[in-house]
Amino acid sequence: MIRRAVPLAGLALALAACGGAPQQQAQAPAQDTPAALDLKTSTTAAAKGLDKVTWNLPYEPQTVDPIRSFNYAENTALANMCESLLRLTPDFRVEPGLAEKADNPTPTTWVYTIRKGVKFWDGKELTAKDVAASLNRHLDPALGTWWGDYFHTVDTIEATGPMQVTVTLKQPDVLFNQAMATAAGAIVSEEYAGKKDLGSPTTGVMCTGPFTFKGWKSGDSLTLARNDSYWDPALAAKSKELVFRFIADETTAVNALRSGEVDGQYFYLPPAGLAQLRGSTTGSVTLGKSLTFWTLLSAAKSGPYADPKVRQALSLALDRAAISKVVFQGTAAPQRTLAGAEYWGYEQAAFKQAYDALPPETQDLAKAKQLLTEAGSPTQPITIGIQGSAATHEQTANLIKATGEALGLKIEIKVIPVEQYGNLYSDPKAREGIDAFFSTWYGNVPDPLDIYTVFLAGGRTNFNDYPAVDADIKKARAEYDPAARAALVTAIQDKVTRDVAWMPLNNLPVILYMNNRVTGAVPSFPYLYYPWAAGLGAK
Repeated sequence: MIRRAVPLAGLALALAACGGAPQQQAQAPAQDTPAALDLKTSTTAAAKGLDKVTWNLPYEPQTVDPIRSFNYAENTALANMCESLLRLTPDFRVEPGLAEKADNPTPTTWVYTIRKGVKFWDGKELTAKDVAASLNRHLDPALGTWWGDYFHTVDTIEATGPMQVTVTLKQPDVLFNQAMATAAGAIVSEEYAGKKDLGSPTTGVMCTGPFTFKGWKSGDSLTLARNDSYWDPALAAKSKELVFRFIADETTAVNALRSGEVDGQYFYLPPAGLAQLRGSTTGSVTLGKSLTFWTLLSAAKSGPYADPKVRQALSLALDRAAISKVVFQGTAAPQRTLAGAEYWGYEQAAFKQAYDALPPETQDLAKAKQLLTEAGSPTQPITIGIQGSAATHEQTANLIKATGEALGLKIEIKVIPVEQYGNLYSDPKAREGIDAFFSTWYGNVPDPLDIYTVFLAGGRTNFNDYPAVDADIKKARAEYDPAARAALVTAIQDKVTRDVAWMPLNNLPVILYMNNRVTGAVPSFPYLYYPWAAGLGAK
């Protein structure tokens, strides 16, 4: 499964996918972004802890229940409390977590050996029963997991020993085990797994991480406290308390950061006040390596935009460098395909060779005009949906509109209220009359297949019913041999990219701001699943 789209207004979205030979450790990703961006995976280590660190979230979490924590604010908080079977480290490696070992004795079996000596915050020891109870929640349709794409190939999850859990799959699936390094593999105690209001402000969670759930004041703040009995000395929290504020208004948040009222924040899109933060004398901005990208999602099943040649023409005519410079204030990089270099967790040479063979992300107006002529020079309008009150949407849409009209395409912009924009991802009726819409999208793990699974036939994210790669996706998900899988995935990538099934625009880094009082936060994308605040403390 794949982790997919992430909403722009704090609205939760969803997707997901994985299986055979013993899993190989992912290689460190190759560099594929301009050196000028200087993307980081770490910040200066803290000299000591603080009594309290205040952090801002872009909106108040809907829940901290792991099966529904499918978005930025939710996972930013949850990652410091609830640990998963495996860990996705800041440099994009998958390593042991609460499971000290993951064995794959048959293509449809994963056996997890649970780490001994780990305790929940209430002092009870972690056992296989807790793990099985947590993972089985994803199989209960009444609970409605947001991570279902990773679990739809699962047949059974059972505690097959005091410290052993066996997952039996209906078919081989390479993405399942990788997903255990995300919140999809997060573990709560068996007792809490049965609570109907798990993850709510009144109940919270019961986990094993370096911070405990201390309290949640709806509309105000969520407070975590250091777990002084944490099992892993390497990730023991330095600071005593972590308070999350919920300042959604961007201007107010930027002012709170600059004044020192708030110590730090992650941004998934550059705020309008980014220049102020960069120029601040009270703090600094760090750009981190990321799996996130800015893309135009295709929804058209008929009309001009359903024609690959029209999509290709518009893509070839776009000035992605201008989008990077103007819309994203120099923080983004033009992207030629959906899954860039940070996804290359295996067979890097094969993915690099395939990437280099793709059409460059530079303009080719002559070729664009030729393709439109071949497409019959369509005159029917193309409608692009954008989120209201979002400068990145409006500015990118205006650039695309001008580009298309220069080619002879008629492009109309439909503004959708922020409260309704998230419906585009889940409700076909909401997409009626819309040919394409923008998204900050990301996969969860360093495997390009985690992105391209969005094009499975009948899948909830295959918005325009793109049919060309369904069979190859299914083959790739069942292929455990890295070289063979890479061959399948690069072929999928080539087809998807050349057809512009979705239009990749720019790679988006993590944007981390910390004031001069603190340091030690993880600046790279895995902060969503890794205890990024454990190292937070004083300079």
